[in-house]
Amino acid sequence: MLLTAVMIGGVLVTFALIVIRLSDRTPTLPDQVQLPDGAKAQAVTIGSNWYAVVTDDNRILIFDKTTGRQRQEIIVEP
Repeated sequence: MLLTAVMIGGVLVTFALIVIRLSDRTPTLPDQVQLPDGAKAQAVTIGSNWYAVVTDDNRILIFDKTTGRQRQEIIVEP
């Protein structure tokens, strides 16, 4: 009986630690992302010091996370 209680307690503690650990990983983006005229965002990917926006006109725009300035533009051929 004691072993069962200890096992249940261990599972609950492990679950709580996983929830606490994963809840701290909220990505942050600037309030506004300046996309080129006519471009609409379809997806966003976040790196350690950059973020990328995939647009509906087949481009990947990579921005600096600190300054918000565009670093690179990649044209994806359909």
